[in-house]
Amino acid sequence: MSHTSQITTGWEEYRRALRPTDQAVFDRLFEYAYLHTDPSTVHKPLFIETPLLVSILLEQQLQIDDLEDRLDHLEDDLNGQR
Repeated sequence: MSHTSQITTGWEEYRRALRPTDQAVFDRLFEYAYLHTDPSTVHKPLFIETPLLVSILLEQQLQIDDLEDRLDHLEDDLNGQR
């Protein structure tokens, strides 16, 4: 069983207590973690949640970087039209 699967199981009660809209966001965070499961298998932290949280942060930062790039391109396009 992977670290992420173990953690997902441990969070079931918390997830059920969330509002349905928050459950969808919560699920998406775990999807981010699954995208980066490979590095988690080589790192043996003191707390099993650490690689999961780092994986989530990594994916969120990648998405932020992508959005910033897209915004920069849109701003450049708008400035070029003036």
